[in-house]
Amino acid sequence: MPLSDFPALVPGGEGLGAWPDSPDALRRRMAELYGVPPEQVLPTRGATHALELVLRAAKRAGAETASGSMAHLERLADIYGLRIVDSGGDVRMIASPLFEWAVEEATEGHPRFVVLDESDLELTEDSSDTDRIGHIPNLVVLRSLSLAYGLAGARCGAAVAAADTLAMLADVMEPHALPASTVRLAEAVLSPSRALAVQERSRLIHDERERVWAALRGAPGLRLAGPSDAVSIVLEPNDFDAAISAFARFGVDFSSAAGRFLQVAIGPPDSNDRLLAAFGVAPPEQPRRRGEAVRDTNETRIVATVDLDRAGETRVHTGLGFFDHMLEQIAAHGGFSLTLACEGDLHIDAHHTVEDCTLALGAALKQALGDRAGIGRYGFTTPMDEAEASVSLDLSGRPFSVFEGAFTAERIGEYPTALTAHVFRSLADSLGAAIHVRVTGEDDHHKTEVCFKALGRALRQAVRIEGGGVPSTKGVL
Repeated sequence: MPLSDFPALVPGGEGLGAWPDSPDALRRRMAELYGVPPEQVLPTRGATHALELVLRAAKRAGAETASGSMAHLERLADIYGLRIVDSGGDVRMIASPLFEWAVEEATEGHPRFVVLDESDLELTEDSSDTDRIGHIPNLVVLRSLSLAYGLAGARCGAAVAAADTLAMLADVMEPHALPASTVRLAEAVLSPSRALAVQERSRLIHDERERVWAALRGAPGLRLAGPSDAVSIVLEPNDFDAAISAFARFGVDFSSAAGRFLQVAIGPPDSNDRLLAAFGVAPPEQPRRRGEAVRDTNETRIVATVDLDRAGETRVHTGLGFFDHMLEQIAAHGGFSLTLACEGDLHIDAHHTVEDCTLALGAALKQALGDRAGIGRYGFTTPMDEAEASVSLDLSGRPFSVFEGAFTAERIGEYPTALTAHVFRSLADSLGAAIHVRVTGEDDHHKTEVCFKALGRALRQAVRIEGGGVPSTKGVL
């Protein structure tokens, strides 16, 4: 088939006029993520596609039966003419690797394939079962980038298995199975700048799962089924139809089975609050103030996440040690959690990294503040040995920056001191705040650090909830 000489007629379609190359780079990145050699990873269009390859290979090898409780297993088995049985079977699928007894039971009798679905594992704190590869004949582990990495619509995952087992799957895989756009997105989302963000999402899901489980345990007319440590919750309402109607009213996504059970995935706090409201459980009076900013340019790749109502969790990786320390000071003295990772063009200089990280931090703070209702709004003078910094802050929504101070040293580590004033200007612009800074002293290390500490203290005071309305006679900030 000849290739088109014409470019795509959509923005972002550059390079899509040719057939996709083999996703070798993606395979290597996935192998690093899953802790296996590249020859044990086969990128697929999500976990369901990987399962379909297993059933194709099994049918080619003469398989007749399959067992498992997954709805999509039943649909695919019907397509390939495999009979679903209660136990045993030529293909045995386990919906969750958390059940050790299920794994042991599935391996009895030497089935053609044993499939472990770990497509939700990135959002749990459990370890992968990929270390079983080589010990269980024809074991295939399903992984996915759908949830934690936000690529459900791009359809990308992997089958992880021993090399000879993967060869059986690759032999029944269609040509050019992964679109080039999917590969491009998957390679980008598996970059180091995203690792901390995924860990932060995993921690959030863990906290939210405990909150939702505890709240629903006391809801009338409802029984909770399934493990409390799974990424989703299985519900058995007394009135199934009424529950579905409530889900529709509150916009809750779910799957159902056998007219008795409803399965709901744990998501961000706002979606979980809708789930609770559907069963008459009141959401918290103060919504959780979280913000996440993604900033990608030709010079930097950054994800920043803040939680204004949770202190003590700070992880920063910018490639500039002193700047990491300064951002940590902001969060520590601001009383909020911060996760920020950056891949920047440090081979040129530090400017783009410092500027863009600050812009991303401001954008995350702005999102977390929402309509800024109830906040203190204003914020602080902080001494540090001979140095002293005064930071006056107004979360007004109107950016403005004033910086009074000078530095003698050109650099502190790899951090250029001349960028300090630029940091405060960039933060004012992306956060939407007036920030006035005045610093005096002799030691440039102290002077720089006390500016960031004072900023953190000013933010602590300004973001604190003090009332219920917007702190402005205009009624809006």
